[in-house]
Amino acid sequence: MKRAYYSSSIKYFCGQEAEKILGRMTQEHSFDLAMSQRDAWNKQTKILKETLRGYEGRIYFEFSIPRMGRRVDAVVIIDSVIFVIEFKVGSSSYAAADLDQVMDYTLDMQNFHEGSHDAVLVPILVATDARSIDFTLDALSKGQLLDPISCNADSLSDVIDAVLRIKPKEAVDSDEWEASGYKPTPTIIEATLALYNGHSVSDISRSDASEENLSITSTSVSKIIEHSKQSSKKSIVIVSGVPGAGKTLVGLDIATTHINPDDELYSVFLSGNGPLVKILQEALARDRVARSYETGKRINKGVAVSEVKAFIQNVHHFRDDGLVDLEKPPIEHVALFDEAQRAWSKEQTIKFMREKKSQTDFSRLNLNF
Repeated sequence: MKRAYYSSSIKYFCGQEAEKILGRMTQEHSFDLAMSQRDAWNKQTKILKETLRGYEGRIYFEFSIPRMGRRVDAVVIIDSVIFVIEFKVGSSSYAAADLDQVMDYTLDMQNFHEGSHDAVLVPILVATDARSIDFTLDALSKGQLLDPISCNADSLSDVIDAVLRIKPKEAVDSDEWEASGYKPTPTIIEATLALYNGHSVSDISRSDASEENLSITSTSVSKIIEHSKQSSKKSIVIVSGVPGAGKTLVGLDIATTHINPDDELYSVFLSGNGPLVKILQEALARDRVARSYETGKRINKGVAVSEVKAFIQNVHHFRDDGLVDLEKPPIEHVALFDEAQRAWSKEQTIKFMREKKSQTDFSRLNLNF
């Protein structure tokens, strides 16, 4: 699996026939290709060929942000800058939702793509048929992330020229950047801890399980994790119960308990239930924004959602990211699967457990369930 539908040096891209570029992207596209998408890719290719001619660097079309389940229209690396470009082909206005979209993409890259952690990131919205407007280069956190810039097809080159005149850091190694994968920044891990620890379990979801039962179950799972770590073994823990028993809350509790902010993200909460993932992320993000107003340190919702994504993720995106490079294991040592049957079929689960039954021995743990 490839992370982008198309990637090449800028020089090669500018000299390549548009039909071949489209053919490469069409081949990587796993869904029915609508005529509107085909026309959009052709338009984007034409604009970027005209804009980037003469530059040295690398270009990526439909770049998949690790585990986020989102694809950026185009990513362009020139010198020390990574341009994150979202096209709205045929649009005659700069919609606020479109600006939020490209900013969210850029935040996800900065926070979860290891090669983008320390890079200069520039989000650009290209509304191809909009009028040209003035822009400013307003830096945000530590001078690494700019506010989103709006431009049309003709003024994109002016934006890129203006940004490159700053040249604030060393050039990005595109080979290393391309080979890097998912890894949250330490600041995101710390923010996630603070975010979740500010809640009681009843704030996240209603549960019919008693607080004592939840505590006993979480403690038992934690002991197995610790035992596995000390003995360098792999362990499988299955938590079952009726709806409302608190299984999801146990998973969330373990996921946040086993995050080490001084090292790497140690655990991840995965769910095959897409609506559940969105609801949890939305609830936590809204609370984060509300509490930021109370403290006087206001943040926008996009930043809050990005923090939540560090430990609540879609299991299908986790799986797909693992298939990009089979030689690289996930950075997490503990994976908590909620609604696990949505990731594996019943037959796959039974087969796996039968194979592992003879290799797994919990008799020495002396745990009470």
